Amino acid sequence: MKQRRLTKNGPSVSAIGLGCMGMSMGYGPGNDPESINTIHRAIDLGVTLIDTADMYGWGHNEELIGKAIKSHRHKLVLATKMGFVNNTQSATLDYYLDGSPKHIKAACEASLKRLGVDVIDLYYLHRVDPNTPIEESIEAMAQLVKAGKIRYLGISEVKPATIRRAAKVHPITAVQTEYSLWERYPEAEILPTCYELGIGFVPYSPLGRGFLTGTITNTATLAAEDFRHILPRFLGDNFIANQQLIIEFKNIGIEKNCSMAQLALAWLLAQNETIVPIPGTKKVQYLEENLGALDIQLSEDDLCRLNNLFPVNAGKGTKYPEAFECEA
Repeated sequence: MKQRRLTKNGPSVSAIGLGCMGMSMGYGPGNDPESINTIHRAIDLGVTLIDTADMYGWGHNEELIGKAIKSHRHKLVLATKMGFVNNTQSATLDYYLDGSPKHIKAACEASLKRLGVDVIDLYYLHRVDPNTPIEESIEAMAQLVKAGKIRYLGISEVKPATIRRAAKVHPITAVQTEYSLWERYPEAEILPTCYELGIGFVPYSPLGRGFLTGTITNTATLAAEDFRHILPRFLGDNFIANQQLIIEFKNIGIEKNCSMAQLALAWLLAQNETIVPIPGTKKVQYLEENLGALDIQLSEDDLCRLNNLFPVNAGKGTKYPEAFECEA
């Protein structure tokens, strides 16, 4: 498995990681035995970066991963996140944000217990709490490093200025943000900031939540609880317009003798050596397909063609409903 180093002094990880959110929430019913089998297959194939969060299934995903990695812990760079809190009292949003030192320390202990590990390799602030200065959140995480509870710090969905403020408190190993051919927002300021500061970049949803695989042609076929039913890019005229992007994209994949998923991941990998995408899946067949992207070589002409096909803001509709929007 090809390796990439997130930062100069950070961990070396597989060039493609495994995002595990969909095993517990977001994309229809889960299947724990199938998900565990997929995690084991990923490890067998050399995947070392496993990504989860305490809010994925509100603890279920961390418990699932804990079961799956018991005899493989030494092979992995285990990443999880905190910052969301289950809001059982709300009739609208089922979460609120808490980046306070007290919550961060309690959340870390809870994650360690669910994962069944003594230390978390990469611990992210999942979202910035608007009521807690980023410096206070990062300092609390730095204390966890000193206590031997975590090894490296990450932050997710943040503005460039916030990245700089965080990095002044403690070295940041990775920034995680959605990034793909149809979500190129990070290229303007976030990626340049990471490159300047020597911070690794971990794109989530690198396949556009499945859109870039070409397999979603009718959202009516998605499970009732699939959260893509509320994402603007999958709704109405936005979805119809976005489908037009796929036609030529599919043709390029045919020319390169690869799947659309592999083409999308190969484009990401070609952007910079510090980029490590974490496509999510709960099925072995898609895992194996995604890892095949490592064998796809794209020429400058290929990259130019893809960039022209998917210019910045090519995707119609915002990535989240307004109520879900994050700092970035």
